[in-house]
Amino acid sequence: MTMTSLPPEFWAGAQQFNDGEFYACHDTFEAIWMETLEDRTFYQGLLQIAVGLYHLGNLNWQGAVTLLGEGVGRLRPYLPEHEDIDVALVRGQAQSILSLLQTEGKEAVAQCAHQLGLSGSDVPSGDMPLPRIQKIQAP
Repeated sequence: MTMTSLPPEFWAGAQQFNDGEFYACHDTFEAIWMETLEDRTFYQGLLQIAVGLYHLGNLNWQGAVTLLGEGVGRLRPYLPEHEDIDVALVRGQAQSILSLLQTEGKEAVAQCAHQLGLSGSDVPSGDMPLPRIQKIQAP
């Protein structure tokens, strides 16, 4: 593995993301984003995807669609990987969820959140073709 210049706090944020603690992850990545002069768009893209997933878990369709879309766009320049992070994996998953939310509309937000394990809402699973939430990891 190559030596990375990511700050130690990044790995705490990555673990929060991987554990589904999206609001805490947002706070961690935002603190890095505010303090750094390098790779600001990278951190902003990741924190926007985390907030988009947080909104999805709260059944906020508009917030989820907006933040997932912005995060996906901001990570484009970092494909396929950046600083030993598999950006394509995280971005691809976020794009899949975004596309599904846009296609199915607001009415399907609870079902989508439930199938992804983001909401405790009692909604029938249905048969939406959802990817599992990918982890922030090395390729």
